[in-house]
Amino acid sequence: MSIFIDKSTRLLVQGITGRDGSFHTKQMIEYGTQVVGGVTPGKGGQKFEDKVPIFNTVAEAVKKTGANTTVIYVPPPFAADAMMEAADAGIPFIVCITEGVPVLDMTRVYPYVKERGSRLLGPNCPGLISRSDDVRRDRRRSNQRHKLHRLPRRLREGCGDQGSRHDRRDRGHR
Repeated sequence: MSIFIDKSTRLLVQGITGRDGSFHTKQMIEYGTQVVGGVTPGKGGQKFEDKVPIFNTVAEAVKKTGANTTVIYVPPPFAADAMMEAADAGIPFIVCITEGVPVLDMTRVYPYVKERGSRLLGPNCPGLISRSDDVRRDRRRSNQRHKLHRLPRRLREGCGDQGSRHDRRDRGHR
């Protein structure tokens, strides 16, 4: 299993002010993803949700935020340029969510990204998630709570040495 993202991931969102970019960025922030910046040409200097700085270029964003991963939510005609801009800025891991990127664009993009030492996931990627230790621990706790919660219910229904619920009815128990 390969792990591409973890707690040290510093995420940059290209297309942060668009419909899909803003929707998913809000969800990523709620989940706990470390979103360090966004890129939308012409909107540099603004803030997304009064928290995340927006930059005009990926290079500027990387320089000021130290981003090491980017996710791309831009329309298909601009996705190839967005991927190449990210590779030029030195981002090691590029995730392109955009659907419908022309195949001929990708024949240019893939070698370009690879030559610059970046890794590309996508386009038309559904996204990715990494279970952190905290999520695993919380899931274990949740499972333990469910097991503890079910135990008294099983006892009330007569599991164990009393037999099944049907056996209890036959014996006159309620």
